[in-house]
Amino acid sequence: MTLSPASLRPALPGLLFAIAALLFGFGLGIVFGLNEAVIKDKLAADAAAVTATAYAGDAAAAKAVIDKSWSYMQRAHLHAGAMGTAAIALILVLVGLGVPARATRIIGLALGVGALGYSIFWLWAGFRAPGMGSTGAAKESLSWLAMPSSGMVVLGTFAVFLLVCYQLLGRSADRP
Repeated sequence: MTLSPASLRPALPGLLFAIAALLFGFGLGIVFGLNEAVIKDKLAADAAAVTATAYAGDAAAAKAVIDKSWSYMQRAHLHAGAMGTAAIALILVLVGLGVPARATRIIGLALGVGALGYSIFWLWAGFRAPGMGSTGAAKESLSWLAMPSSGMVVLGTFAVFLLVCYQLLGRSADRP
């Protein structure tokens, strides 16, 4: 099957979110490149505001959370780029396989929304952690976002895998 505007139509919502994930990742890269010191200062200020309570006065513990928070933000940037790209590729595989429109729309949305949502989770966890005193607490507070979004990407990817296997193995009797 060739890619045409008509064949892409069911995939467009998923592609929109997948491209938004890419733009989110690119945007983070730009913001981080221009404002790394400002962001790290904000994280340090958030931790300083609760050092006595959340960190029991332990500056080393606060620094560890600040450093991990920055790595979470970088993880958001990397996940957005990788997962957005993977979602686009997998959605195009769906279209190329000629998967029915409804399945393409559902699986494509799962891939695109999941990629964007999971990337947002990492950024948000990075911002929340210093003020909460723990990266674990920040991640746990956002599990409502992390679990469904990562689940959508995994399930969408598995669905594409099964559809490719079906095309490869299940339809082998149809081939000359």
